[in-house]
Amino acid sequence: MKIGRVTLSDRASGGIYEDRSGPEIERVLREQFNEEIEFERVLLPDEEKQIETALRHLCTTGCALVVTTGGTGPTPRDVTPEATRAVLEKRAAGFWRR
Repeated sequence: MKIGRVTLSDRASGGIYEDRSGPEIERVLREQFNEEIEFERVLLPDEEKQIETALRHLCTTGCALVVTTGGTGPTPRDVTPEATRAVLEKRAAGFWRR
């Protein structure tokens, strides 16, 4: 299975610190699925058009699932929710599988 994993962080994408949430999400997903996973990794700043473009690209290149992590947090600078909503066809907020 191919999964797109998008980390959104101004500082991590700028090289100020390393992306630690993305690798942790990969670890959790590997535990949850009983099949081989190929991750397509994207690291971007909080820029709405870049996020939309990356999400659309991952959806058209065979990713069965696309997950996002990061974002600036609840501030005006955080455009991750808006960019994500702009490309969604079906929303599955907060799903969890045990």
